[in-house]
Amino acid sequence: MSSATPVAGPTVFVVDDDVSVRESLEGLIAQAGWRPEVFASAEEFMARQREAGPGCLVLDVSLPKLNGLELQQRIAGRSELPIIFITGHGDIPMTVQAMKAGAVEFLTKPFGPDVLLGAIDGAIERSRASLAQEADLHGLRGRYDSLTARERQVMTLIVRGQLNKQVGFELGISEITVKIHRGQVMRKMAAPSFAELVNMAARLGFATGGKR
Repeated sequence: MSSATPVAGPTVFVVDDDVSVRESLEGLIAQAGWRPEVFASAEEFMARQREAGPGCLVLDVSLPKLNGLELQQRIAGRSELPIIFITGHGDIPMTVQAMKAGAVEFLTKPFGPDVLLGAIDGAIERSRASLAQEADLHGLRGRYDSLTARERQVMTLIVRGQLNKQVGFELGISEITVKIHRGQVMRKMAAPSFAELVNMAARLGFATGGKR
């Protein structure tokens, strides 16, 4: 999200090469209270500046040049932008491929407006949850970055289940010093309990043992 621009409210992106579909979906989405943005091709969508904010992508499978499934692969790392596929001629293998790759819905035309609006509502909630999780992890990394090199060493060892005296022996410091560093780690990481510190470490990608 390096060049992200904040936006107000959820945005629903529509990528479909059929102008009549784009226009009808644009009106439907706006009427539901979301902000629609429509594109005639995957390339147009890819060229757009990325935004920070909840939203989802309503994506036609059969697009010229770069098709919907290929676009899905290109943006696979964007968990904050769930995909709802729409198609006029879906088949089971195509549906399975899309869903395995993380699509939230695969709708075959014609579908009722309530079906699409329900899918969009669910996708936006998923987007909000993903953004909240990302923000939480960003804060967690920031707190970890505030630790000194020694505090990080102590944290790494205690979340693996080593006792204070074992940590002290490995690092060549006294048990009392380990306790001091351990207290600083708990404070700086804002961990209310050792169990929560282990949980934080796991989310940061540490190998943990979970014992005191």
